[in-house]
Amino acid sequence: MLSITLPQVALFLAAAAVAAPLAKALRIGTVLGYLIAGVLIGPYALGQLPGLGVGDKTSAKAILHFAEFGVVLLLFLIGLELRLSRLWAMRQAIFGVGGLQVSITGALLGLVGWMLGLALGPALFMGLALALSSTAFALQVLEENGDLTARHGRLGFAILLFQDLAAIPLLALASLFAASKVAAGPGLGADDIFKGIATIAAIYIVGRYVVDVVLGWVAKTKLHEAMTASALLIVVVTVLLMELAGLSASLGAFLAGVLLAESSYRHQIEADIKPFEGLLLGLFFTAIGMALDLKLVFGQPLRILALVVLFVAIKAIVLYGVGRLQGLEARPSRRLAASLSQGGEFAFVLFGAGAAAGVLTPEQSALGVVLVTLSMMATPLLLLAEQRFMPAPASPQPVYDALPENERHVIVAGLGRFGQIVARVLRAKKIPITALDIDAEHIESVKKFGSKVYFGDASRLDILEAAQTAKAAAFVIAIDDVEASVRTAEALKMHFPGVPVYARARNRNHVHRLMDLGVKIIHRETFLSALALTDDLLKGLGVSANEAKRAIATFRAQDEKRLIDAYAHYTDDEKMQELALKTAEELERLLTADAIDQAIAEGAASPAPRRPAKIAQAAE
Repeated sequence: MLSITLPQVALFLAAAAVAAPLAKALRIGTVLGYLIAGVLIGPYALGQLPGLGVGDKTSAKAILHFAEFGVVLLLFLIGLELRLSRLWAMRQAIFGVGGLQVSITGALLGLVGWMLGLALGPALFMGLALALSSTAFALQVLEENGDLTARHGRLGFAILLFQDLAAIPLLALASLFAASKVAAGPGLGADDIFKGIATIAAIYIVGRYVVDVVLGWVAKTKLHEAMTASALLIVVVTVLLMELAGLSASLGAFLAGVLLAESSYRHQIEADIKPFEGLLLGLFFTAIGMALDLKLVFGQPLRILALVVLFVAIKAIVLYGVGRLQGLEARPSRRLAASLSQGGEFAFVLFGAGAAAGVLTPEQSALGVVLVTLSMMATPLLLLAEQRFMPAPASPQPVYDALPENERHVIVAGLGRFGQIVARVLRAKKIPITALDIDAEHIESVKKFGSKVYFGDASRLDILEAAQTAKAAAFVIAIDDVEASVRTAEALKMHFPGVPVYARARNRNHVHRLMDLGVKIIHRETFLSALALTDDLLKGLGVSANEAKRAIATFRAQDEKRLIDAYAHYTDDEKMQELALKTAEELERLLTADAIDQAIAEGAASPAPRRPAKIAQAAE
């Protein structure tokens, strides 16, 4: 049984902690840094030294098996940002472009294998296995280089999704490619297809009608660790069900994310899982580097180098052609080709299945693993070379909408009485919004009236990132709790200074604290309604409409001036009390002077006192 010791875990974590910052400093990409770190601590390099405890392949296999969960989480998070409607809209790119790339690349690589001496069946199987790119690797590279939201990044994502789908029948039908008769592996029958469809349907129903209820109950406990555990449990259970139905764990995780994309807790789930995904992906790439057979590489270096160059070149040429066929310009097509030119993690599984089914010999399987690993190392270098020697044109490339479809949206944090009014007007004007609230009971209440609101603490950076704050047109802080409101404003000004902020304030002190953080547009929640009521009150007491209007205008101007003047002293209680008394006296003088001016204008020597109207008349 594969196992990992505590010293090995410490070594893996140390390698991951050092590799990423060092690789970023050297500008070679964090993925390449993880791969190189894996090679260095692997069983063919430093792992041979006594005391390190990684002197054989067992440790690499164990950590690879464990860290594959990082790929699962990555695909779950990608699915979480897609809705079924968006996935359906991408169907042509997924099945058309993805199918074209896999079939042409597989056929060409199979032809090369046949010319090098493999039988037709094994050559075609190996060609199709190598035609699949690394979903985890390519997406990480695309994201690091800012290409994921560009058109070629979207096209690359569609191709990767089809490749994940194609890996399932290849795995199930591996024995059909055998050159000689061997024990047939399990086929892909009607029962298996029905089981897969039924499982997907069951997950959809549960995700649609049960998960929100369960997460709502957990959210009411206000225990952050419970929400994190629940989010991870959703992924694990979904993947287990998918594997029982004969589907791949990665594809199952992606579908689970898609089916949960409509959940009110989508942003919270994404924020909770993101740290685990990043760490496990780092360990995954480190383990791939550890598994690289350096003896095979250095035993026949020229042959291995030639095969890697030929493999990457064929794959890149096909991808470039597919990009051009889809209307991409030359540079985006090159970026697409370089980003997806490597072999994928599914190839490791397919090579193992091929060896077990008699399609490949152990030596051929080992060679395939080496080709895939070295092609992964070549990808960041290709992208760096492309960027340096073929710079981008002056005009920017067109981009698709970001995932999810909420670019230039308005984020409303706090969907209480105040925030609901803002949200209702925006929806009526068909302005896209993302509403966030931390109160699970409040979310359920609001949803009953047709409003869509997500569970999430808007003061947390991970929640703000999950809500695509950097792409927002504006951010409205309508949070009831003053401290939470201030924390949110602080996070926005620190991490998203370019996003306009509109804030609701509970009181004058709240206004001043928001002003401290640089918030410019602030409205006190009861100020205008109190003035409107006072205006009605004065008129009900017999004051003329014009006089009431002037009194309210005078008070408002004087109060807003006082609010600004008091900002410099708002932490000094004595000074604030002194300003309040002074302002009250000044307001009284202003209103008295205004009454005298009005009386003179009406032709009277002095203003006659008015008798208040009866309360009954005011009520009428």
